[in-house]
Amino acid sequence: MATRIIDNEATMTRSGFERLSAELVELRTERRAEIARQLEEARSFGDLSENAEYAAAKEEQSKLEARILQLEMQLSKAKILDEEKLDTKTVSLGLTVTLKEMTSPSRTYTYTLVGSEEADPKTHCISQKSPVGQAILGKSIGDEVYVKIPKGVRHLKITKISLSDKN
Repeated sequence: MATRIIDNEATMTRSGFERLSAELVELRTERRAEIARQLEEARSFGDLSENAEYAAAKEEQSKLEARILQLEMQLSKAKILDEEKLDTKTVSLGLTVTLKEMTSPSRTYTYTLVGSEEADPKTHCISQKSPVGQAILGKSIGDEVYVKIPKGVRHLKITKISLSDKN
């Protein structure tokens, strides 16, 4: 079953939702308090118009508040995947896919396909909107895909589709 993405919704795995929620809690509590301390300390240095520490703390506060707003928006429109309804016959959001590089068969890659909001290549979670994600979405074991990348074209074969241990 391929998962349809509705513009107003952000489809996420449960673990992705929980990770973003935890980040939001940390930013609202620990980071806000830390920046408030930095601002208070910078104010104690006197003239704010020529105070580099104060300007840096205000810039950091601005970035923090922007990230908090971004997370709040993402989480407010989140639709969590029903993991019990995931079908491992075809690639869809929330599933883990093993791919073999056909030009170098000894190379394999394992990715979990996730929504854009929770993509994190460092943990092998790729977005369904990424070039590889788009190429494998809806495909089955044994299917071969060609993925255009900046360095050329990758030829990949789907060797395994499984439930993710990250859900």
